[in-house]
Amino acid sequence: MAAREPLLSALKGPLWGFRRRDYWHCLEQLPLGEGGSLRRASICTKALTAQGRGRCFLRSALQGKVLAVAMQQLAQSPRLLEFYDPSGSILANEELREPFLSLVLVLMEVDFSLDLQNCSFLDESWLLPVSIMYETVPCRALGMVVRYVDGRVIVIEVLPGSQAEVDEVVLAGDVLDEINGFSLRNAYRGQAGVMLQKLKGQPLSLRVLRWQGHNGEVYEPLLPYLEAVKEKEPYFQLQCGPRRCNKGEKRRVQGGRLLYNLQYLGRIGVGMFGGKEVLQKAIPAVLESHVAPREVLFDVKETEILVQEKASPKVLFRHCYPAVSCVGRCLKTSNVFAFCVVASPGSPKGSTFDCLVFASSSEQECEEIIQRIAAGFKHTEWFI
Repeated sequence: MAAREPLLSALKGPLWGFRRRDYWHCLEQLPLGEGGSLRRASICTKALTAQGRGRCFLRSALQGKVLAVAMQQLAQSPRLLEFYDPSGSILANEELREPFLSLVLVLMEVDFSLDLQNCSFLDESWLLPVSIMYETVPCRALGMVVRYVDGRVIVIEVLPGSQAEVDEVVLAGDVLDEINGFSLRNAYRGQAGVMLQKLKGQPLSLRVLRWQGHNGEVYEPLLPYLEAVKEKEPYFQLQCGPRRCNKGEKRRVQGGRLLYNLQYLGRIGVGMFGGKEVLQKAIPAVLESHVAPREVLFDVKETEILVQEKASPKVLFRHCYPAVSCVGRCLKTSNVFAFCVVASPGSPKGSTFDCLVFASSSEQECEEIIQRIAAGFKHTEWFI
């Protein structure tokens, strides 16, 4: 947990070099209560560390509007000074305590809607994965191949023609987190198979944690697990969508980022105007030039678009979002898109904008890229 978090500030070091202290060690001295947030965090089977349990408690307390009560109890605890240095602690220092408790009271007025069962990565991070509930009909086998990595159940393949493939929910790279409400956190090898065997012929409800985070990139806390899978299974590939929509190689993970496998079809000068209207003429003009396409890796980054050769690390070009005037596709070519940028020095004389054209593997992927580039415009409004 980052040191900037108030409950971690001024924590005293452990005596005799024992376990590293966390604010959870102080919280767990308070009365648990029946069905309360402290009790829920203390028995949570998905949080294995003090850091994870502390985070689990904070989320539960916010949801239940009891955080202020817990903080007041903590501030009045006779053992508070055993854990916190009064000179710098936001709870043990009287001058800091009152403003802090006032702010916590304000939070009691906020209605939080948190998925408290999505807590399997709180040991590693506050950043939570995309959590999906997958319900399926009774069947002999779901049709997933899994690998166990440090207590997590990683799906490495969804078998063709299986129930899992038909349902189009689970993807290779996802984490199986629960089966019918039973946690798979810290699972032993074969545990998921044993549970499914016992439930054969019954309706199933699985909690699946998507390998792809809310920002469209690989969920960062999952990266070490995916890298471990890749070492054991060299042909393992992250699955970006249901197989029927997943024709050909769509993406590659490089440095923790998702890169699109595209064809660069060429560029053309479009003159003094770079609005989206020019795309309807510029895209066909590039297609009619019949220039040999180049295989490229296309990265939609936070502040720029970066394109490199697929076969080498050579960067072909990069364009910051403020230099991009429009993005879109031609109605006649559903898997081809283009964007206009400020013209390069080598562009025809009198051309202020160039149009760069790319082909993707599907209309769905094409639309996804366009939306991510469009979102980039909004992000860079905050950069100076």
